[in-house]
Amino acid sequence: MDLVRLDCEFFDRDCVEVAKDLLGKLLVRIWTPESDDHAPVRLVVRLVETEAYLGLVDKASHSYKGRRTVRNEAMFMDPGTAYVYNIYGMYQCINISTKGEGAAVLLRAAEPLENVEWMSHLRNCRSKRTKVAVFKIRELCSGPSKLCQALDIRKDLFDQVNLCRSDELFFADELTMDASVVDVNDIVESPRIGIAYAQEWSSKPLRFYLRDNAFVSTFRRSKTILPV
Repeated sequence: MDLVRLDCEFFDRDCVEVAKDLLGKLLVRIWTPESDDHAPVRLVVRLVETEAYLGLVDKASHSYKGRRTVRNEAMFMDPGTAYVYNIYGMYQCINISTKGEGAAVLLRAAEPLENVEWMSHLRNCRSKRTKVAVFKIRELCSGPSKLCQALDIRKDLFDQVNLCRSDELFFADELTMDASVVDVNDIVESPRIGIAYAQEWSSKPLRFYLRDNAFVSTFRRSKTILPV
């Protein structure tokens, strides 16, 4: 698979536009197994679900009202910067900063494409369970923390790293195919997941996913499928 990287200009745009346009794009992780003498492995997934967080005005955003801390500093850095944070004390999620103060896109789910067996290995390595799990391919990256586990995306490795310049984690398009181009009629809008605390912002349609895609994290459909 021949790839061309997305540049910083892609992310230096309105947060909602970036969240929609990331659907169908590739996320590439160049990962070196911990075993001795193993060459780096290229892990590739296709993004199928994102959420937009609009920064200072968005009650669901970590940067709401200009809240700026050591934890969320990446949200205020140059577009294309990874914001990796811990949830529940044991899982991690990744966002990408965009144009707009404190704005970022959460990567929610992806379709595994390349070196899937290594993704399954990483899911088991990063899990707290003691028994080795056998994952269906659609389960490997079907959630923000699962995605981070499958690609070994960790806060200590990638938080505040600009992915436009990283050699270990970056976004790309396929060079010779139109597979990364998504028909706008195949994008569905719905409310974001798990933000009931955000009052009126909890119902805003800022979650975007590919219609009828088996790799989406949760099929919580809006009453009407809206072209975006």
